[in-house]
Amino acid sequence: MAAHDFDLFVIGGGSGGVRAARIAASHGARVGLAEEFRYGGTCVIRGCVPKKLLVYASRFRDDFEDARGFGWSAPNAIFDWPSLIAAKDKEIDRLEAAYQGTLQRAGVTMFSDHAELVSPHAIKLKTDGRTITAAKILIATGGTPSFGETIPGLEHVITSNEAFHLKALPRRIVIYGGGYIAIEFAGIFAGLGAETTIVYRSEKILRGFDEDLRDGLTEALQKRGVRIVTNAQITGVEKIAGGLTTKLSTGDDLVSDQVMFAIGRVPNVEGMGLGELGVERGWNGHIVVDEFSRSSVENIFAVGDVTDRVNLTPVAIREGHAFADTQFGNKPWSVDHELIPTAVFSTPEIGTIGHPEHIARERNEKIDIYKTSFRPMRNVLAGRDERTMMKLIVCGDSGKILGCHVLGPDAAEIVQMAAVAIRLGATKADFDQTMALHPSAGEELLTMRDKWIDPS
Repeated sequence: MAAHDFDLFVIGGGSGGVRAARIAASHGARVGLAEEFRYGGTCVIRGCVPKKLLVYASRFRDDFEDARGFGWSAPNAIFDWPSLIAAKDKEIDRLEAAYQGTLQRAGVTMFSDHAELVSPHAIKLKTDGRTITAAKILIATGGTPSFGETIPGLEHVITSNEAFHLKALPRRIVIYGGGYIAIEFAGIFAGLGAETTIVYRSEKILRGFDEDLRDGLTEALQKRGVRIVTNAQITGVEKIAGGLTTKLSTGDDLVSDQVMFAIGRVPNVEGMGLGELGVERGWNGHIVVDEFSRSSVENIFAVGDVTDRVNLTPVAIREGHAFADTQFGNKPWSVDHELIPTAVFSTPEIGTIGHPEHIARERNEKIDIYKTSFRPMRNVLAGRDERTMMKLIVCGDSGKILGCHVLGPDAAEIVQMAAVAIRLGATKADFDQTMALHPSAGEELLTMRDKWIDPS
């Protein structure tokens, strides 16, 4: 008789947990998995996937306007929010079913329940009441939106979770934050016709990104009608007739129909019993793990956003795969968290990999900068003056590309391919010697020859 009910029990049915469960099962492990909400996790259910569907919807406004420049006589387009949300929900239902099907085909036993650790080898299911034992436990519960410090009227505020299920498109919305989620939703709501205001506590949006990306996107958003209020904090939200009043630390008031907080996410670890078991936690509650995703308790592991390493879905998937191969497949390996490409699906969008300029200067004695700004071919006939910016940061000694940053249409697609070359150690000479694909925006990364000199 087996010593435990399962060889592995996974808490969390998101991207990282599902990948770990499936791969461990493929190695012959007996795997159980508990998910208290919906299978697919933040990314599939209320994150990357539904967000990008809404981004697509918001960009059709540009398409209808631009079509006139190409000879199309487009009638006045009418947008219907409920139709979009219904279509989005249908796709999310399909994806959730696909995730469940993947687990079922792999032979994973699924529990739709909240799981709490009661010992290093035991998990209690809250609704079912059952206690299950496992040789190894993997926590993959992701993150949850943060509301920050308690302020008056916080009960009137929504997060990205609720934004996906609004009954109607707000006419006016205030978005608090300056990171990925705030910027992407600002583009969504503004593109769909809402009067949109971003409030951010620091001087510039997108802290940590390359300065040219931050400045370029700020200018583009403002030209698109998004109001950006920086160096300000929200101190209270008051319900008034016909809407909400948002009070700022500057003394100003903003009136809107919705107020959305997107000031960050925190690890989703409450009510799991980690403290009682002595699982070490970090500054924001994240589970501290080593390079093989092992926590301070030998048989308890964690992957994905709950560890607060690099909070991106592909990273969680890779971490889950590495964990399963290492623990159950006799193929030990760990994830390299350097040179990870990422995108901000704003409009225009950002794609980036490697160091921003300020980090590259800190870590290298000499760097060379190559950058260009141009109107994409489509924008010329469309009569749109929005520009694409591309930037390469190169080590002055070795010629190795340290960073690639793109702001403009299809930036994510361009940088995804550039990431392969950069991860393999490509130099500026390698880019120069690669034949350009013409006419394309991506060819501009291969044709920049003159080093940029700061005019100041």
